[in-house]
Amino acid sequence: MEGKLLEMFEVGPCEDDYQLGFLIGQRFCNQIRSRFAGDLILQNQLLPFARTPHAQPLLKALSETNQKKFPRYWAELLGTADGSGVPVLDVIILVNFRKEILPFISKTTMNSNADTTDDCSDVLIVGDSMAVAAHNEDANVALVGHTYLIKGKLSNGLSFIAYTYAGELPSCAFGLNSQGLAFTLNSVPPVEDEIVPAGIGRNFVSRDLLEATSTADALARIRSSEVSVGHSYNLIDIQKRMILNVETASKSRVSVHEVGTTPFFHANMYLHLQVQQVHDENSISRQKRAAVLPQGSKTDFLSLLGDTEDTKYPIYMTGPTLYTLCTTVIDLDERTLTIIEGNPKYEKVSHVFSMSSNELNLKLVNHAEGTHL
Repeated sequence: MEGKLLEMFEVGPCEDDYQLGFLIGQRFCNQIRSRFAGDLILQNQLLPFARTPHAQPLLKALSETNQKKFPRYWAELLGTADGSGVPVLDVIILVNFRKEILPFISKTTMNSNADTTDDCSDVLIVGDSMAVAAHNEDANVALVGHTYLIKGKLSNGLSFIAYTYAGELPSCAFGLNSQGLAFTLNSVPPVEDEIVPAGIGRNFVSRDLLEATSTADALARIRSSEVSVGHSYNLIDIQKRMILNVETASKSRVSVHEVGTTPFFHANMYLHLQVQQVHDENSISRQKRAAVLPQGSKTDFLSLLGDTEDTKYPIYMTGPTLYTLCTTVIDLDERTLTIIEGNPKYEKVSHVFSMSSNELNLKLVNHAEGTHL
């Protein structure tokens, strides 16, 4: 299964945040509508749940909490809905809050295919000769062909690039900005008792990170959000040559690990924040497999992220439910963010962005010949 070439849309500065979202929704209306039509989590779980009386207090509280905390991003989300012509409450809100809603849907109404979490893998290092963050962006197969890049320019002069799921805020995956900051994300599976209803949505936190001005500012933005469900953030600071893994949970719990000379592999389990979590066999298997693979070079990292030795729980996923949409490599010394299509061990590059200037310029890539790292 192959998606079409990843498109990039340059937008802004705009009159306001609603217009920014509207232009994104208008530009990608076909991808957004197609994604929603084929999204089994939305069609089989979220929409039926939203029609029940039990759902209304949760949806109302989620909307009010996040609109109050992030009015600008809420306006952006409404603009995306209007620009794409999809219902706000029935679709846009459900998809952007899917992680905050799914834990409250009765398990008797959920099927295993639709209840699959997103699974991403990262390998990180900051050593004397190499400082790299490499990330597999894994998601439900419904997302294949339904992602795009947003290059946003804000009125305050800041620019960002965000890998974006159709219909969602930029970005629940990875991004970078003109302050020399970048991030990748990993979902983590706390048990139900660890989840707080109607807190801040993870999509809003990662959208906020695109506007961080420093690592300290990024950490402050993460800490200030009373989230429903935890997350793992890999914060990359080009200027300081530093990578932090930040694990979060509800009730303002945060743990920060600075990555050093020992390669650090993170799948979808908490590694240093003490939280009760679901026993995720997929994540545990990937963690064990990564531990026995070479991790001495960037090529090793890409081979690791392309590993398919475990046919049940491969690190590089090709369906039928989970799929590796792309791989990104952030090289702190070269000051580049590279996006790779297909299995990363073959190093077929689709985009290379320079983080050496505020323009975040896209370097020329020969798609016909297939540029390699």
